[in-house]
Amino acid sequence: MPSAPSVSYSITARLEAPARGNAASRLTHVVESAGGVVTALDVTSSGHERLRIDVTCQAIDTAHAEQLVEAMRGIDGVTVGKVSDRTFLMHLGGKIEMASKVPIRNRDDLSLVYTPGVARVCQAIAENPEDARRLTIKRNTVAVVTDGSAVLGLGNLGPAAALPVMEGKAALFKRFAGIDAWPICLDTQDVDEIVRAVQLIAPGFAGINLEDISAPRCFEVESRLRELLDIPVFHDDQHGTAIVVLAALTNALRVVGKALPEVRIVMVGAGAAGTAILSLLFDAGARDVTVADRYGVIHRNRPGLPDDLRWVAERTNLRDYTGDLGGALVGADVLIGVSAPDILSGSDIATMAPDAVVFALANPVPEVDPEAASEHAAVVATGRSDFPNQINNVLAFPGIFRGLLDARSHRITQAVLLAAAGALAAAVTDDELNANYIVPSVFHPDLAQVVATAVRQAAMMDV
Repeated sequence: MPSAPSVSYSITARLEAPARGNAASRLTHVVESAGGVVTALDVTSSGHERLRIDVTCQAIDTAHAEQLVEAMRGIDGVTVGKVSDRTFLMHLGGKIEMASKVPIRNRDDLSLVYTPGVARVCQAIAENPEDARRLTIKRNTVAVVTDGSAVLGLGNLGPAAALPVMEGKAALFKRFAGIDAWPICLDTQDVDEIVRAVQLIAPGFAGINLEDISAPRCFEVESRLRELLDIPVFHDDQHGTAIVVLAALTNALRVVGKALPEVRIVMVGAGAAGTAILSLLFDAGARDVTVADRYGVIHRNRPGLPDDLRWVAERTNLRDYTGDLGGALVGADVLIGVSAPDILSGSDIATMAPDAVVFALANPVPEVDPEAASEHAAVVATGRSDFPNQINNVLAFPGIFRGLLDARSHRITQAVLLAAAGALAAAVTDDELNANYIVPSVFHPDLAQVVATAVRQAAMMDV
């Protein structure tokens, strides 16, 4: 898939250029000729002979960014100084911090916030543990827990390398739902140790968000924690993805005039996300789904099926199809990919039914080039921010936890997941809905509250 400059590879180069002549005006030209995009050009200092200029531009990747710098350095009279990677600057020192909600200005404040006054609050909670929700941060606090075994699409990077993602997740919780979330990066990938560690820290939290834990271990971790804890346990890679996919598919089918129970769906990927999507699709009314993984289409007679894929085989592939993915796609109405990059071509999409829907969600490189898919499908969605219809979990998890915390919920049910998906889909009005707008913007001002309201109502009905 052809790449384009991205803000993720944005740099700012501080340089000096002659005050006279065309060196300064050539900066934009050479960057754009080299395939970059100049987003800002600021003169930060001026003299009779020299100008100091900060040039901010977007590149395709790190190597391309270095090419842009060399292109600027090649202009006569230009001297390149410090070059800053804006992504790394954003993360410098971390992205979150703890702040006190109450002032500590004098001895009286100190006595109330800490000792001796705090002892009375401790005693009250010891006598009535439920008071912890009222008298501490517990009621509005979520633990974002990872073992670093499946960081984004990068693989098993370990807990330290996972911390930037968990910080970002915590920042999104605060930004979109007003929830205080704490990154918890565990230096173990043993299921028993993960479960025990989360169980031990749970008293300080009102919810647990599991993140970037590889399959199939993530299934057992979530299942055991749900049994052990009296607070909601949510694996965003599974259920957050499933909610947004169902909401987006609901609206995509509105666009093409098809109904979920009648369409034929092909899903590529049977890991954590794929299994959760499949389960929620069936709960929402889907009937005809065929699933493929790296070894081909899953069917009942495929040898060596593990237990998690046996569950898939028993509920899917109504035609007992045993061929390849390309054959499964012929005549299908919907493709949902949560697998690997560049495994399909536009020619494969051309074999699908008229008005097909394609969700190619492998990130950063989708299963099929979105532009090639758009030549044959009516609606195309990806996990990327530089194409329409981004399937992004941030559309769901802030509102879901806001609703669960407000309801003082002790668990998450399928009814809650369906309610969240329905609210998310309904956030796109009939007037707004079209093939390039099937999910709302993550910056939709009311989105988290809309989802939270639906989740709170569903959770309270389940009490």
